[in-house]
Amino acid sequence: MNADKSILITGCSSGIGLQVALGLQERGYRVFASARLATDVAMLQQRGLEACQLDLDDSCSIEAAVDWLLTQTGGTLYALFNNGAYGQPGAVEDLSRDVLRQQFETNLFGTLELTNLLIPVMRRQGYGRIIQNSSVLGLISMKYRGAYNASKFALEGLTDTLRQELHGSGIFVSLVEPGPISSDFRKNAYTKFKQNIVIEGSAHQRTYEAVEKRLAAQPDPEKKDPFTLGPEAVLKRVIHALEAKKPKARYYVTVPTYLFAYLRRLLSANMLDLVLRRAADSENK
Repeated sequence: MNADKSILITGCSSGIGLQVALGLQERGYRVFASARLATDVAMLQQRGLEACQLDLDDSCSIEAAVDWLLTQTGGTLYALFNNGAYGQPGAVEDLSRDVLRQQFETNLFGTLELTNLLIPVMRRQGYGRIIQNSSVLGLISMKYRGAYNASKFALEGLTDTLRQELHGSGIFVSLVEPGPISSDFRKNAYTKFKQNIVIEGSAHQRTYEAVEKRLAAQPDPEKKDPFTLGPEAVLKRVIHALEAKKPKARYYVTVPTYLFAYLRRLLSANMLDLVLRRAADSENK
């Protein structure tokens, strides 16, 4: 039933992007999966997906991917799922301008550029779906995640504005806000932590040592976090955003997202800060 519905998905090398791409293909969508590395594109093609290289940090790569996509579809596109992103750990006072810029290049600027290239396609055809993969950290902030928090708060602000601006165009815009999801996110965050944060001499050195230990630890397959869901939980929300006559503006995923969204409305700023500080401190003991 969805054979005429094409969708471009970013960040498909693993986790949410890969699960959503495979799940939608199985559901009958024509899925165009993208990834930053050529090796990951080859893997996606081996999995039976139409795939291309797309680096959100590179305007030329974005433009080339869009040109390729529209050639394949004859100039149409039903949906875009902006999933590509990473997390940069580190205290705000230890983030350089370049490191923060890198976080925004991938998580916001590249996403915006790609979206803006495809909106005219959807306007011409009179319909479309834009789905942004945000985070619970686009709703609340936690210590040592300032760069990621900021990029997701910014994505939420742009998306809320875009949804209003596209009202009546036939293009629907939705945010998906996952909490903890099984993926390579922590492994990739650890890589960025090692690359960009200087531990020695920082006022946060002791906490960083605990952060490093947590991020470097191999997850115990016997120990299942009751709050962590598989990426198929995100797939379920994406399907609703694609197929509902009136998709939701926001889709919460996992108990922590529902909980913190509720506490943000219920508690004062000081009380919410207390809850969030304790959550972060317990995580980094």
